[in-house]
Amino acid sequence: MRALLFALTLLLAQPALAEEIVLGLSSDQVSINTNFDGSEILIFGAVKREEPAPDEPRLQVIVTVAGPSEPVTVRRKEKRFGIWVNVDAVEVDHAPSFYAVSTSTLLGLSLSETEDQRHSVSIPRAIRSVGAPMNITDSESFSQALIRIKSASNQYQLNEGTVSVDEQTLFRTAIELPAALTEGDYKTRIFLTRGGDVVAKYETSIFVRKVGMERWLFRMSRENAFFYGLMSLAIAIAAGWGASAVFTALRR
Repeated sequence: MRALLFALTLLLAQPALAEEIVLGLSSDQVSINTNFDGSEILIFGAVKREEPAPDEPRLQVIVTVAGPSEPVTVRRKEKRFGIWVNVDAVEVDHAPSFYAVSTSTLLGLSLSETEDQRHSVSIPRAIRSVGAPMNITDSESFSQALIRIKSASNQYQLNEGTVSVDEQTLFRTAIELPAALTEGDYKTRIFLTRGGDVVAKYETSIFVRKVGMERWLFRMSRENAFFYGLMSLAIAIAAGWGASAVFTALRR
């Protein structure tokens, strides 16, 4: 009992968080329709503190935006007898459909390895792959391959030095969202760091939703798969017949 009271006394005696985040978003919703070709979200905020900011170590800001996570199977191909075939496969258990990291300086200078491991900030830390087959000894290379593929399509982004910090108080950055977005809640995190240590953290969400015809087709594919298949077949037949009719008319 005395140990519990002593622990509570120490907890209450600790000072309140010296720096807190006040956040703003240009929009917390992204609507996907037939004309959607990507979007840009402006993330800005301020640091609230009761005392003047220390000159050293300098305040750094890290912003991450993560789309819904899903398992992804990564396959390795090799050329056998002149044909490319799948030889190995690893299922990445937890891979964000979209992930962006923006920093006020180099990520390695903003965040220590220990803090990165604790908060899963960097792109490799945001991916979790466990339980690879026993015959695969380089399972990490599959995760690296996934990162390369996602980065090439702008689905994974490391934007170092793109967060502007004014007077160690105001910060802002813009996150570019590509056209191929998965519907869902995009978890947004802001970290304040000093000397590589996280001193404050804030979380919110950006909601990505399909609207109009896109939303109707999406819901039908999930709730009435049979009718969705029939409609897709009918559209394909109509498109083929129309193309054939146009081609025949042109030949005449």
